Amino acid sequence: MPTYVFKKSHRLAGLGTFKEILDLRVKDTRGPLVLFAKPNDLPYPRLGISIGRPVGNAAVRNRIKRLLRESFRLMQHDWPRGYDLVVIVRPHKPMILAEYQKAMSAAMVKLHGKWEKIEKDEGGRMKDERGN
Repeated sequence: MPTYVFKKSHRLAGLGTFKEILDLRVKDTRGPLVLFAKPNDLPYPRLGISIGRPVGNAAVRNRIKRLLRESFRLMQHDWPRGYDLVVIVRPHKPMILAEYQKAMSAAMVKLHGKWEKIEKDEGGRMKDERGN
């Protein structure tokens, strides 16, 4: 039975970690959310949130972050494998939890497909380079 927790180990921290994921440019946009993902070698996904002042005052930004963390917490076991996920929030009126869940879920399906295609292409290139 999966546990629905959001431990400290499920958080992405540090500018270097965010930059590494953003530099790969594997992203999907869903409404006010821009999601970047990168597979990790862990049995669980990790989440990082970037939200700036144009989104709203501190209370609004904190509310959105809580909703994003909660949607991540509830859906983390539905995803096919561990990913490092960075969510960049654009200015918008806060939505309800179900809308954030829907956006994150749809984006993760798309991002997983992109990564499978990337890994398949890289696997094919490696075989071609070896002459097999």
